[in-house]
Amino acid sequence: MPSDDPSPKQPATGAASNGNGHTNGNGHAQGAGPGLVVGALGVVFGDIGTSPLYAMKEVFSEAYAVTATHDHVLGAVSLVFWALMLVVSVKYVMFIMRADNNGEGGIMALIALVLRGTDPGTDASKRRLLMMLGIFGAALFYGDGAITPAISVLSAVEGLNVIAPRLSEWVVPITLAVLILLFLFQRKGTSAVGKLFGPITLGWFLALGIGGIASIAQTPEVLAALHPGYGVRFLIEQKFSALFVLGAVVLAVTGAEALYADMGHFGRTPIRVAWFGLVLPALVLNYYGQAAVMLRDPTAIRNPFYLMFPEWAQVPMLLLATAATVIASQAVITGAFSMTRQAIQLGYCPRLAIAHTSEDAIGQVYIPWVNWMLLVAVVALVLGFQSSTALASAYGIAVTGTMAIDTVLAAVVFRRVWGWGYVRTYAFLGVFLTIDLAFFGANTLKILEGGWFPITLGVVGFTVLTTWKRGRELLMSRLRESSIELRPFIEGIERHPPQRVPGTGAFMTADRDGVPHALLHNLLHNKVLHERVLLITVMIDDVPCVEPDTNMQIESLGGGFFRVLIRFGFRDVPDVPTALARLPVLGQRFEMMETSFFLSRETVVPTVRVGMALWRERLFAAMVRNAGSASAYFRLPPNRVIELGSQVEI
Repeated sequence: MPSDDPSPKQPATGAASNGNGHTNGNGHAQGAGPGLVVGALGVVFGDIGTSPLYAMKEVFSEAYAVTATHDHVLGAVSLVFWALMLVVSVKYVMFIMRADNNGEGGIMALIALVLRGTDPGTDASKRRLLMMLGIFGAALFYGDGAITPAISVLSAVEGLNVIAPRLSEWVVPITLAVLILLFLFQRKGTSAVGKLFGPITLGWFLALGIGGIASIAQTPEVLAALHPGYGVRFLIEQKFSALFVLGAVVLAVTGAEALYADMGHFGRTPIRVAWFGLVLPALVLNYYGQAAVMLRDPTAIRNPFYLMFPEWAQVPMLLLATAATVIASQAVITGAFSMTRQAIQLGYCPRLAIAHTSEDAIGQVYIPWVNWMLLVAVVALVLGFQSSTALASAYGIAVTGTMAIDTVLAAVVFRRVWGWGYVRTYAFLGVFLTIDLAFFGANTLKILEGGWFPITLGVVGFTVLTTWKRGRELLMSRLRESSIELRPFIEGIERHPPQRVPGTGAFMTADRDGVPHALLHNLLHNKVLHERVLLITVMIDDVPCVEPDTNMQIESLGGGFFRVLIRFGFRDVPDVPTALARLPVLGQRFEMMETSFFLSRETVVPTVRVGMALWRERLFAAMVRNAGSASAYFRLPPNRVIELGSQVEI
């Protein structure tokens, strides 16, 4: 693995939201045009928008022994309503979405803000704990990324059980066919299909609302469940079974984190307008419509979503539901690509092959390795669980774990960055962490029934991310032990100059004060030095984007040596040649055809030295061997790259 990896944690140059709903610095504009609102519908709300397919049905699952009596139905739908209001509307939309990193949201943005608000010296142990907590939350996202496509598409296709029971045996094959096609088309990118996402999702939410209104009109007494007392009484009456009920109710708020994570694509205002203007009303109407049909016919608990609609509308709803779940799955898969790319940029993941599927949208990327690993996990889930009811036992624990971590990190940001007082901060933390932990605790009861799957994915992801981070630190430390200081080296070159050849030698290095190993090897073996030597360090700031006109610094070190610092944001493409094209050296234009790029490639040798456990060192060594090419990552032209290798013991 070349030692030219970008330094992962650098001081940010951007600014966070000031807590009043306005972004400082280079944040996204906060307009809310119809195009942005409709676009947000297609990308942001797919996951939470398809929850009505299975959430209410799972509350009355046979496994929980909760009967669909009049009071139980009203209590269940009351819990769903207040979960949507407290967790999504209040916690995420009203509070957490105000914490942005130059317009970007998501757990990676929270991590960056937490690091910005804590002192590296006095808060070292606290920073490390919060960082590990945030990384574990990010790792849990991969569990959600595997389960969401499986349960969403499966629950939609299960409409066949209601519409055409004789075709029930085709539910799993059709689900697998839809999912495999979805993953096969990922390499095409989402830009073309994305134009259809918003209108289709708009039609989906309108259908949810209309169906709910028609059902409520027949049984208006269901609206009494807007009172929270019904939900509280339901939990008290259920006693221990209430934990299982909460584990099902949380299915209604899965996807809430997406509102915050996708804020960078649309801005907070379009998301808020879409949520309060359409999505929330449609969801509430639909859930109450499902409750109404169960009040009229308790046997409707087998699939209250489809049975809420008249027979003539069930087939169109099946087709629309399948399209909506594909869109929801697409959004989650794209989110996994985006998160992996950010993890690579921040130094928590080895370089992987990344394809940019749009010339205009920087966030549209395709990572083949992640795509195929998710496909394997999704297929295994569908084949292993066979139904959305069985899959529901595996769903929720990853989501609720991430929600609880978001609450803790947000409280730190509110206190340290926004300057909230202790009373206000702990009031926020106490209320919402209690809700999150109640949902999380309820889902821990599902561990043996399938909840182990997302936990396993999260632990594996966390191990990989932290091992890579720690391994890179150890590798750089070992390299510095054998490095030569740059200033004395240049002075020695000036006193005893080697043969200089025309052109520019560009050496990628993460150590700004040491001589790149590739430079030493080149000088030792080839006995020559270019007339201009660029020592290039790439840094990834904890802000989404860095303006091209301000992302470079150059310093003349004498003797034809120049130190070049190039900064990128964690959503930027680290295109080094394009950045260098704007760089005048000694008043001359940078010429690619006269430049050779030198990279160091280290072979890691695990040892029993102090650092990491031997098994983690072996894991790191394997990751190094299989990591993607540095030349491809930095967009270096292959015919201008020379790699020089060495062995390093860690």
